[in-house]
Amino acid sequence: MLPKQYSSAETEQNWYAHWMRHGYFRSVPDDREPFTVVIPPPNVTGVLHMGHMLNNTIQDILVRKARMEGKNACWVPGTDHASIATEAKVVAMLREKGIRKADITREEFLEHAFAWKDKYGGIILEQLKTLGASCDWDRTRFTMEPKLSAAVVRVFVDLYKKGKLYRAHRMVNWDVEAKTVLSNEEVVYHEEQAQLFHVLYRLEGSETEGIVIATQRPETIFADVAVAVNPSDERYAHLVGKRVRIPLIDRPVPVIADDYVDQAFGTGALKITPAHDQNDYAIGQRFGLEVIDVLNEDGTLNEHAVLPELIGKDRFVARKMMKGLLDASGTLVKLEDYRTNIGRSERTNTVVEPRLSLQWFVDMNTLAKQALDAVEGGEVKFYPDHYRNMYRHWMSNIRDWCVSRQLWWGQRIPAWYYGEHVFVEETAEVALESARKATGNPALQISDLRQEEDVVDTWFSSWLWPISVFDGFENEKEVAYYYPTSVLVTGWDIIFFWVARMIMAGYEWRGERPFEHVYFTGMVRDQYRRKMSKSLGNSPDSMELLHKYGADGVRFGLLSSSPAGGDLVFDAPFDKATKQIINESALCEQGRNFCNKLWNALRLVKGWTVSEDLPVPAANLYAVRWFEESLERRIAEQHELFAEYRLSEALKSLYTFIWDDFCSWYLEMVKPDYEQPIDAATYAATLRFFERSMQLLHPFMPFVTEEIWHRLRERREGDDCIVSRYPAAADFDKAFLYQGDIAKDLVAKVREARNNHQLKPRDPLMLVAKDSPSARSFFAIEGLRETIQKLAFLEKLEISDAEPQGTSFVAGTEKYFLAFEKAVDAEAEKEKLLKELEHARSFVASVQAKLSNEKFVGSAPAAVADNERKKLSDGQARLAILEEMLNKY
Repeated sequence: MLPKQYSSAETEQNWYAHWMRHGYFRSVPDDREPFTVVIPPPNVTGVLHMGHMLNNTIQDILVRKARMEGKNACWVPGTDHASIATEAKVVAMLREKGIRKADITREEFLEHAFAWKDKYGGIILEQLKTLGASCDWDRTRFTMEPKLSAAVVRVFVDLYKKGKLYRAHRMVNWDVEAKTVLSNEEVVYHEEQAQLFHVLYRLEGSETEGIVIATQRPETIFADVAVAVNPSDERYAHLVGKRVRIPLIDRPVPVIADDYVDQAFGTGALKITPAHDQNDYAIGQRFGLEVIDVLNEDGTLNEHAVLPELIGKDRFVARKMMKGLLDASGTLVKLEDYRTNIGRSERTNTVVEPRLSLQWFVDMNTLAKQALDAVEGGEVKFYPDHYRNMYRHWMSNIRDWCVSRQLWWGQRIPAWYYGEHVFVEETAEVALESARKATGNPALQISDLRQEEDVVDTWFSSWLWPISVFDGFENEKEVAYYYPTSVLVTGWDIIFFWVARMIMAGYEWRGERPFEHVYFTGMVRDQYRRKMSKSLGNSPDSMELLHKYGADGVRFGLLSSSPAGGDLVFDAPFDKATKQIINESALCEQGRNFCNKLWNALRLVKGWTVSEDLPVPAANLYAVRWFEESLERRIAEQHELFAEYRLSEALKSLYTFIWDDFCSWYLEMVKPDYEQPIDAATYAATLRFFERSMQLLHPFMPFVTEEIWHRLRERREGDDCIVSRYPAAADFDKAFLYQGDIAKDLVAKVREARNNHQLKPRDPLMLVAKDSPSARSFFAIEGLRETIQKLAFLEKLEISDAEPQGTSFVAGTEKYFLAFEKAVDAEAEKEKLLKELEHARSFVASVQAKLSNEKFVGSAPAAVADNERKKLSDGQARLAILEEMLNKY
């Protein structure tokens, strides 16, 4: 006996455990075609949020479909050690215990970090199981596990020995909170409110003459080494070559002329601070200027600030103090409010400081060309394709990658120093041998060498992910089978951080692409198009959503609102006043309702009594044929949509098909009369249709489909929906389906007429079709007449030239009369015909426009063009009938 209600919680838990017991997610190399997906590894510190749910639902859909197609589906899960974020959490945890990082050794810190990771890391992977993710959990990897770390070290050494990695003093982006360098891509710019300080730099020897400088960062004036003006700026031509005095400290600096200076910005004069600005550094190099760094690594001012009251103060505190100091000195001319782009650390959100620093860099120009050609030439395909433009722009303007980070959590850079010598080797022992040879000193010991303190950027490990998860630097059998992977599903916001670099790594160490396709998801946004985040309070709790609506409901809600590559506007109504979510998601509720609809359809079908002796009614013969053809059409469409990664459209199409075509039309067509049995042939066909529909839906909504699959009939062990064969596309009868659409329209028109004329839904009425060759051909289709009579509750359906009293309408290209004795409102009938006529004219005009387009006619397949011509012919015939009917009023 089937329960009245579908229970998602119990069902999901039971089936996930069942799938795990049977090892359906496990993959080992065999003779099948591999379908490989590697998860974009979430931070080990992370918990499941809306973006994760969208991304991993899409991956699961693709993997489940591939598994059902008989491919060896391998979805590799794992987590990223997330150097900056994780170290920050461990430092905070130690601080709560009264332990400062500075007071413990590196080894002790790493012990705490790994203990923290073992306790809290990987929570997100367990949460993904609740979502239904069918990853091969036995393959779970972590970017700092020994084998993956060894791969990072090997690659670092390899690039160095190839001359593609080097160490140099460069201007870098400095995170004063994390106390580490950031790559350019880890700096996020937003327009913010700021102030320009207009400050007078007095000419040496004068108390009145000088140059007014506009600066946003007055706390850095102590590091000024020059004032620059444009050589063509007549305002300052007489001052070039002279010296001005830095306010507050009166240190003289030269006035120089450089074309970089924008005459129109501020006062047209720049203070040159090479240690604190990329462009100032370049100017300083051209003029051979001194470099003075006034900031400590934590963003406080150092002894170069000169004034005791400023030394040790935070940069922003010092900035506020500078206002009073400059004002008191008579050098603050004015303050000006303005908006400007401020760069903040993606990890800590602190304002980034430019800083001159000795760091390790990868020469990206040596790696970029082949990776760019791979995408431009289609060897790696992007979906949607327009992201190629973004990729091309970045790759064509690529800058060297700073890969060193001033942290302890991460892979330590394999470089050892002895005096002026640098030895980059995979182990300390090999570095020692190199040092002995280079110095001619065989007595050197490892303790004489000093290893680099920095670790590599987290992305330096994850760019190897498609190779390293298969131990590709040591296990050729595994990587040769699974690599290149099939598709990468990721957000477009890391196209530079990760996607481009993985492509480079693939060609550098495997000589081929790392994946065939890249599907870019959009950002998950709220109804005001803001990115969902906990800080804004506009992001639903992912686990609460799953518990409330079930995994299938949430997956439906996410996918049905997710256009290919576009941002997902997740309908979680948000109250700006209270900053609370009013209703988590109407779409998730729709998904839950869909599960209930499927369950009720199952209860209906399983409640029928089956008779082996009953002949198949004519209406059922038609219904079975119609749904068979409809199903084949939908299967073909699903294959086409999957091929283009139009997964949202695929799900919405299936939803409409199952809810309308199967539940609302087909089941009504074949449903036996009350307490009457159904014939065995129709029942068998109905079970088959239900099963195939569940197979199509399974990748999207795996739990409810598996439950229904097993409830439909007795199954042997291992006969599970998850490993059943995904329906293959086959030919279908388009002409027959076109007639079926007309039949549905005819039934709908009869129901509409009953409603318009206040006739009871089941009153037996007669329908007359205007006699014509096409009408006779239409009703000659086996079982069609009986089906229409059953669905429209018609006592009689005739083909005749008679025009009985009642109402008339057009369905397809035929005129019909629904007979009844009740008086008809002529004006209402005329108004109805006018609306139909307007619609028919609009339809004909749209088809004519398409057929008059030479580009469409020339490029469209013959079958498509012929179908449009058929639509035009039928539309014109319908138009003529409506005009004829209207002439009678």
